[in-house]
Amino acid sequence: MPNALPALARAALTDVARVLDAMPPDAAEPLIAAILGAKRIALHGLGREGLQMKGLAMRLYHLGLDAHVVGEMTTPPVGADDLLIVSTGPGDLGSIAALMTRVKADGAKLAVVTSQAQGGAAQRSDVVLLIPAQTMANDQGDGLKSLLPMGSLFEATMMLVFEALVLELRARREESAEAMRARHTNLE
Repeated sequence: MPNALPALARAALTDVARVLDAMPPDAAEPLIAAILGAKRIALHGLGREGLQMKGLAMRLYHLGLDAHVVGEMTTPPVGADDLLIVSTGPGDLGSIAALMTRVKADGAKLAVVTSQAQGGAAQRSDVVLLIPAQTMANDQGDGLKSLLPMGSLFEATMMLVFEALVLELRARREESAEAMRARHTNLE
């Protein structure tokens, strides 16, 4: 069994590739436009999706954007001309809905990263980035879409989509890799 781990990882990558192949080439265009048009960007997600959102917030900061993670003590208020990006792969969660309602009332634009185009969060959002991957909403029963458990396929695909998004934003903002690196913390 010494080759089991690499074989499982390759199978997972095949699952991720299948999801990426199902996305249209311009799937992220509305989110890119919203990010580039925002004065301030706040990002939020829960659990493992939240970890991916924190990674995206970090890279947006490295790009020189005013990006913050919801719930951190230094997160400023969000309102007009700002963007809230939330992740809810399964389609909707009560705490996400409450957050979206709050900032929408204050004039912020809403974006959601989800696998459920018809979910409540997508219906409330101005911008939807659809990643058509298995999540907790559809990980049981016949016809499983991935060997990965629960929402792991969605979460793994999020990371790669976000890195590609950052590369596109870097090109459009004419940022260099060196400029991004200069914004990286030195407190590690």
